[in-house]
Amino acid sequence: MSTENEGTAVPPAPSAPPPPADAPAASAPQGAHPGSAPAAADPYGPPAAQAYPDAGAGESSSAPDPSWPPPPPPSTPAYGGAGHGAAGQGGGGWGAGWGTTHQQPAPKNGRGRGGLVAAVLVAALVAGGLGGGLGYTLARENDSGGSTTVSSSTSGGNVKRDPGTVAAVAAAALPSTVTIEAASSSGEGGTGTGFVFDKQGHIVTNNHVVADAVDGGNLSATFPDGKKYEAEVVGNAQGYDVAVIKLKNAPSDLKPLTLGNSDDVAVGDSTIAIGAPFGLSNTVTTGIISAKNRPVASSDGTGSKASYMSALQTDASINPGNSGGPLLDAQGNVIGINSAIQSTSNGGFGTGQAGSIGLGFAIPINQAKYVAQELIRTGKPVYAKIGASVSLEDTTNGAKITEQGVGGTEPVDPGGPADKAGLKPGDVITKLDDRVIDSGPTLIGEIWTHKPGDEVTLTYERGGKEHTTELTLGSRVGDS
Repeated sequence: MSTENEGTAVPPAPSAPPPPADAPAASAPQGAHPGSAPAAADPYGPPAAQAYPDAGAGESSSAPDPSWPPPPPPSTPAYGGAGHGAAGQGGGGWGAGWGTTHQQPAPKNGRGRGGLVAAVLVAALVAGGLGGGLGYTLARENDSGGSTTVSSSTSGGNVKRDPGTVAAVAAAALPSTVTIEAASSSGEGGTGTGFVFDKQGHIVTNNHVVADAVDGGNLSATFPDGKKYEAEVVGNAQGYDVAVIKLKNAPSDLKPLTLGNSDDVAVGDSTIAIGAPFGLSNTVTTGIISAKNRPVASSDGTGSKASYMSALQTDASINPGNSGGPLLDAQGNVIGINSAIQSTSNGGFGTGQAGSIGLGFAIPINQAKYVAQELIRTGKPVYAKIGASVSLEDTTNGAKITEQGVGGTEPVDPGGPADKAGLKPGDVITKLDDRVIDSGPTLIGEIWTHKPGDEVTLTYERGGKEHTTELTLGSRVGDS
């Protein structure tokens, strides 16, 4: 299965965000062969080249350097054993949180607990191209025998849409959503969606929606009533794929959408997504929560920008242009930010863009709210970290702390959170609080749902025995 973004193959999927300034960085070889010792890789260097569906096996790239953005994750089997995101295969991977490095695993068809295979889903971001359009056909019927007119009664009474119906939720939420147009100084850009965060004119959306306008570009937001406002980027978090923009000359009657609690969402709950798929503004689609805590790697198609989320999965139809829009519950509360899709092919109104197959992914609103508040307060994102190097080997046995760090450095940062908690190379982390950890990527996803300073309980195995330890997450400020 391949993933597509705006008609092009999705580039390598991302790693965790960059390490603290005091964390040494080094390069690492890619594409280890079976039987060889995994080589440590720097998750904070530039993305490594990856094998696309039509590329030969075993392609590799030169070792990354310490600069942002992070490299792609390794190829991983799909849930249930099928391959996810063939376009995202290749070397690279994530560290377990900001400032946490990883070790590149050797190719392996690992089987672990329950016979399941650990997976990280590589997905396409869903910002749309500017000027998205819809082709249509006008059908005309020739009736040689004349035509008939059928009249209908208009005495059916008034239609009542009770609170909680999709129509009622959409009517309340649509006035607080906007279609965003972002373009670089050269005119390149795309469309996306956002929603009103507060009365001061702050709009929350995806980083990849507004990335083109961050450095001197043009940015605007249009409400469903047609009113259009120029806007500016207040702050953007490339790793979280969250951004906040602010309307210039914002109206005084803004109504922020109510934020829900994404921790309380259950599989099977109804969902309502609002966005501008293929440029069709103010589109409403419905579905359910089909999974929670889904580790998803996504990229914007440039090969240099990437994000990672522990996502809410929904089957509500999400397409290019839905990015940044709200995912609502049945009461109209925002529970997530629509960000990425998994797709099997090109298509969509002649644009060449991938479309929905019922696998959409949203950033949980609890995480996005924290990120947005930090961006409004300081203009910079803050990330959690554990400060250890973990293997991304295909296994469901847990997240293993590597024996060797990046470029021969310590696999556990001296004085860092993991060091203070007593973790050592070779330890295999199997739980974070009550969440089972089956792989390095799963550990990363769980760390990203926490804030710096949070205290977590880690369960790990050492020498065949199970242990627990308390760990206070460290912090990393900024994307660079």
